Amino acid sequence: MSEVKAAIRADLKDAMKAKDTLVTGTLRMLLSAIQNEEASGTAHSLTDDEFLKVVAREVKKRGEAAEIYEANDRAELAQQERAEADVMSRYLPKQLTDAEVGDLADDAVAQVREELGAEPTVRNMGQVMKVATAKAAGSVDGKRLSAAVKARLG
Repeated sequence: MSEVKAAIRADLKDAMKAKDTLVTGTLRMLLSAIQNEEASGTAHSLTDDEFLKVVAREVKKRGEAAEIYEANDRAELAQQERAEADVMSRYLPKQLTDAEVGDLADDAVAQVREELGAEPTVRNMGQVMKVATAKAAGSVDGKRLSAAVKARLG
């Protein structure tokens, strides 16, 4: 079993003992998403990186749902979604600051520049994003990373 999954199971057990319904429900949903991912396609055990992708996807879903609830004047439901996202965020690596994202984008552009032997353009954004995403390893949202790379290439 992965370290991340073991940590989630241990935290779920503690939350159940403490009768913390928010954390208990949220961790159960997260474990369910992880089990669904493990069962999809060919059954296999997820690596830590795959776990982090699942967690990041679930956090993103909660954030998007909260925005929709706020747009429809449902503040109590938005607050619930944000609380769930906060619980799930505990299992993600520390998120990069804007300056660190900019440095990461600069490094990726420089690496692609070396590979191409010329200055990359917006046409090479896919190559730059592939390098930047690999270096980021789940520590930055794809939207923020894409905006930083586009600013460097644009």
